[in-house]
Amino acid sequence: MLATFETAALEAGKAILEVYRAGYAVALKQDMSPVTLADEHAEQIILEHLARDFPNIPAIAEEAVSAGKIPNIRGRSFFLVDPLDGTREFIEHRDEFTVNIAYIMNGIPVAGIVYAPALGIAFTGEPGRARKLIVDEHFAITDRLTIAVRERPDKLMALASRCNSNAITENFLTHNAVSACTSIGSSLKFCLLAEGKADVYPRFARTMEWDTAAGDAVLRAAGGITLTVDGDPLAYGKIDQATDSDFANPHFICWGGQKNTLHA
Repeated sequence: MLATFETAALEAGKAILEVYRAGYAVALKQDMSPVTLADEHAEQIILEHLARDFPNIPAIAEEAVSAGKIPNIRGRSFFLVDPLDGTREFIEHRDEFTVNIAYIMNGIPVAGIVYAPALGIAFTGEPGRARKLIVDEHFAITDRLTIAVRERPDKLMALASRCNSNAITENFLTHNAVSACTSIGSSLKFCLLAEGKADVYPRFARTMEWDTAAGDAVLRAAGGITLTVDGDPLAYGKIDQATDSDFANPHFICWGGQKNTLHA
């Protein structure tokens, strides 16, 4: 499955970079979030690969959901696709945007890829193994490095969203005696935890499942965990929610290393 993910992500990343380097038009979706030609083209590429190789597994994809195309996933394993996570980074010409593909089984992200085409790196996760991939200018993988979370140090390094920091996040960092915080966009935050470059990523702002699933798969494969503020593992396939839309996530905290018992 990861072989298909890699092929689809690399091809989608190439298409995204063509738009990125040539200039791009931006439109607004119904929820007023931005979308570009790159989002739509990349999603089409990914969905074609998944449908060809796994015709019986439904895919929940961000732009398709926005267009009202939502397959039935009740009682089924499924894919989650975000063709361009970090659209704001893309629009502002920051290179942190990613391509995200994940496979969900029983509510758990068991396999995923996060590809940052402008940075030439990708991260993959499957049960028991997480890797960092080095991708050259020809979109070929030149190296595969095994990665893992680091042991929790006495002084924690936190990650925060560049666009969504808020008072709750600042309060969390203060109460948990975090010594340093780095801001970065997109699902790369999960991947930095997975490769042992940081210790915690609190997210107290709205996200959707396609934003987090691939990075979460990488993090869990590397030995980390994503927990809700109630201490439960973040689950996927959340539909018919009483207080939010389908596939919306609650607030969560990602930890590298062993489960942390500090304050949420």
